[in-house]
Amino acid sequence: MARRGPVAARPPDPERMDPDQPKDPDARHEPGHSLVVEEAAPRLKRPPLFQVLLINDDYTPMEFVVDVLERVFAMDRVKATRVMLEVHTKGRGVCGVFTFEIAETKVAQVTAYSRQHQHPLLCTMEEAG
Repeated sequence: MARRGPVAARPPDPERMDPDQPKDPDARHEPGHSLVVEEAAPRLKRPPLFQVLLINDDYTPMEFVVDVLERVFAMDRVKATRVMLEVHTKGRGVCGVFTFEIAETKVAQVTAYSRQHQHPLLCTMEEAG
């Protein structure tokens, strides 16, 4: 009788195995030594943070800057006024510190809202240090 195709290997019969050998063929090791595998704890690194800054200009009204700070950065009126005065007196002011993607989105929101209302308000971001 001719064979047809390859014959699949049968798993070892536990009854016929040597009792001194472990039942799991991958678990063979020297007697008296045990194998312990410990997973390394993942090392998480905090993402870099970025400051979102408003830059002073001679054309954007102060009230509009306060409005932007309230809308985009969810500041209350008092804090928004404080930041607006910092922008006005020092030339720039920090609106918040965020991860890169959030900071980038805030800059885009401020820029779009300012252009929509025809104001040249400049908003940038820089790495917080």
